[in-house]
Amino acid sequence: MRRVVVTGIGMINSLGLDKESSFKAIVEGQCGIKSISSFDTTEHTVKIAGEITDFDPNTVMNPKEVKKADRFIQLGLAAAKEAMADAKFGAFEAEIFGVSSASGIGGLVVIEKNSVIVNSAGPRKISPFFIPSALINMLGGMVSIEHGLKGPNLSSVTACAAGTHAISDATKTIITGGADKMLVVGAEAAICAAGVGGFAAMKALSTRNDEPKRASRPFDAERDGFIMGEGAGALVLELYEDALARGAHIYGEIVGFGESGDASHITSPSLDGPLRAMRAAYKMAGCPKIDYINAHGTSTPANDKNETAAIKELFGANVPQVSSTKGQIGHCLGAAGAIEAVISLMAIRDEILPPTINYENADPDCDLDYIPNVARKYKADYIMSNSFGFGGTNGSVIFKRV
Repeated sequence: MRRVVVTGIGMINSLGLDKESSFKAIVEGQCGIKSISSFDTTEHTVKIAGEITDFDPNTVMNPKEVKKADRFIQLGLAAAKEAMADAKFGAFEAEIFGVSSASGIGGLVVIEKNSVIVNSAGPRKISPFFIPSALINMLGGMVSIEHGLKGPNLSSVTACAAGTHAISDATKTIITGGADKMLVVGAEAAICAAGVGGFAAMKALSTRNDEPKRASRPFDAERDGFIMGEGAGALVLELYEDALARGAHIYGEIVGFGESGDASHITSPSLDGPLRAMRAAYKMAGCPKIDYINAHGTSTPANDKNETAAIKELFGANVPQVSSTKGQIGHCLGAAGAIEAVISLMAIRDEILPPTINYENADPDCDLDYIPNVARKYKADYIMSNSFGFGGTNGSVIFKRV
């Protein structure tokens, strides 16, 4: 089977505009969750999020083009630009270099804006860029145009599992010969009145508004919901032989991935679905000793209990170390899997495992080693990253040190 490795990564989130500053802050246990500044939250029950407040889209796009792209696309372009620069390509064959993009909601900000316009000023005032800037697959479209990538252009729209599914789709494409290189980009920017209000109406979000930096507390007994985050992650995937031939730095090899459906409930997770996704990835990887799991770990009562049970069911007495980085940057929805894959690869590179911050109160149903509050020096050879989404869609991917 063709071997697939990662040779470039990029990341932007509420703790940093690039992978190095973001990862440093995550390892230090910093938190990017704060009071929302992008819209008036007076009437909202939830007033906090993992917002990116210092990003200038003009740094990644021509100023004349900015209005043609929703914020999630702008963030995706930023992460993709960093990943491509990190991969240090000279010339490449465009026809065998594709894109696999992901978002859970896509252009919600521009959808909200134009919905207001059509109801207040009429259809003639709708922006001609509305539809192109809202389409989820336009992330991959604009990234491919920016970098001249003419291979397969794919898009995953599987809620909070989308970023991880984009990685597995890209890996499959290379394994089956559809491309030799793939750029994976997952991006999300849904922190707006409709987005926050919608998740709040479902009672999915934490209402710990007075303590934003303590609000997201994965696996803690006092967790009361997730915190919305925004951001993007990007990974350059290519054939192992090609990476060796050009002397590229290899962050890790993708040795396993798994996907499953719960067929159970639109929002409440089942034990069976996540377990089967993890088991499939683990079996594909050859059942190695997994050193660390970057958990989905949303800080919701249901997910954290359910994911813990699935991990214990799969690994028995050999449960790996586990942590969730959503306490630091919030839940970036469809971008989460891509961002957390970048974090996992940097954990392999720097031989340090990120902590689960705000872990203060033990929960009898969450009784694993969650690397509480302080990062841990550890040379991990195999790391698993999990993502589970509404609709009962699940994904898991395993990276190996090369």
